[in-house]
Amino acid sequence: MALVTVSRSPPASGYSTPVGPTQDQASKRRSRLQRRQSFAVLHGAVLGLQDGGDNGDAAEPSPELAEEPPGEEQLHGHQTDNGHGPQSPQKLEQSQHLHLMVELLRPQDDIRLAAQLEAARPPRLRYLLVVSTRERVSQDETVLLGVDFPDSSSPSCTLGLVLPLWSDTQVYLDGDGGFSVTSGGQSRIFKPISIQTMWATLQVLHQACEAALGSGLVPGGTALTWASHYEDRLSSDQSCLNEWMAMADLESLRPPSAEPGRPSEQEQMEQAIRAELWKVLDTSDLESITSKEIRQALELRLGCPLQQYRDFIDNQMLLLMAQQDRASRIFPHLYLGSEWNAANLEELQRNRVSHILNMAREIDNFYPERFIYHNVRLWDEESAQLLPHWKETHSFVEAARAQGTRVLVHCKMGVSRSAATVVAYAMKQYGWSLEQALRHVQELRPIARPNPGFLRQLQTYQGILTARTGGKWGGDGNGVGREPGSPKRRAWTTAPHQPPWDHEVHQPPGAPLGPGECLRGR
Repeated sequence: MALVTVSRSPPASGYSTPVGPTQDQASKRRSRLQRRQSFAVLHGAVLGLQDGGDNGDAAEPSPELAEEPPGEEQLHGHQTDNGHGPQSPQKLEQSQHLHLMVELLRPQDDIRLAAQLEAARPPRLRYLLVVSTRERVSQDETVLLGVDFPDSSSPSCTLGLVLPLWSDTQVYLDGDGGFSVTSGGQSRIFKPISIQTMWATLQVLHQACEAALGSGLVPGGTALTWASHYEDRLSSDQSCLNEWMAMADLESLRPPSAEPGRPSEQEQMEQAIRAELWKVLDTSDLESITSKEIRQALELRLGCPLQQYRDFIDNQMLLLMAQQDRASRIFPHLYLGSEWNAANLEELQRNRVSHILNMAREIDNFYPERFIYHNVRLWDEESAQLLPHWKETHSFVEAARAQGTRVLVHCKMGVSRSAATVVAYAMKQYGWSLEQALRHVQELRPIARPNPGFLRQLQTYQGILTARTGGKWGGDGNGVGREPGSPKRRAWTTAPHQPPWDHEVHQPPGAPLGPGECLRGR
């Protein structure tokens, strides 16, 4: 085990540095305030130790420390396990990574642990940081940060994950050399590079979970507001973000993200098959044609044998057949559908979808590099709690509408979880009762059937909205979601079912209309 010490500047006071005779005194005082944090460097992990020099009574620093530029972190103490000689190359590399990761933090935040994780694409390196803050004296707050290095010698790193630890945080072993952390409705998987690293990480996480539970940290209050500082600085590239968002037990997975560069010969052929398969299916009698005949038609179009692509063609054929069941347009800016609609890139682009609300625990985000996603990871069970998420899902849908684009809300089949969420959105946005909203959704998507547990939550939600609106219901368009002074509202005339004349759909001024849409006055 090697020891490394990082000298760090204190939080900025907001005052400029004096100029003139008092400058030396100010610099000397700043040096006294400068604190050090020590770390134990293990194989694959760095543990934060108790630091010193945290107040103005600290000992007078050495001349070297007094000359350090403010705001920069310095490394000291490159020692081996017995304190003699230089560190091993591997631990020296970890020390350099530690220096770069400390620079990502605010001065008042500390690294309690940095654990190296497995990376799907070497030579990338990934670290999980357990970070605490000194600005919350009354309670112990912790945030998990995911850090990405392009390679081991990279002079910089980026943030790819921010996960605040709330009082409901739970840690589970996944049986494959890793563990999952669930907090505030979000689940993330981490696989340290060794058993020793995993053991050290689990010990620190256990302490953080106990502290969060003891402090009663819940979303929506003043706790963990400092996490937003890091959320605003997520800057890892999309393939790194995809890896942080990965979930082990998803049933429907997106294909692996392709690395930049020229696609392989197999990928080029698969792209060609997809393009031609649509045309073959569109011109064929699907009640009589066989899979073999479809493959033979593709061979004629592409001019080459496709024996080795038989399984791929069959899978794509079933996928395209399923995707012919299109998403239901519930409102001008909102589609309700299934996982097939979420995977159908052509349909999403044709419908001008920019936001995707994924209400399924088991379905992946298929195109995270193309669309804005919001996930509510719940199973279709009567005990699942959807109601606490309806405030955030309403805001997410409204964000798409405000941009003049559209949102797809989906779960596995577009029947229960996503349908209940769309009903809740309609109740809040348009001031509809549960009966009105559910009838509207089912008329446009007859298979919509929220499970009994979700229906009970919708009844509770109706009571909450009734209390807020003074008991006024009836679909007059003056829902809770309408802001005072909003512009004249609109309704569209392209859907099979027309909303009642006293229902108008909110749209921002100048919002573009899609093909075939027109405005309708009262």
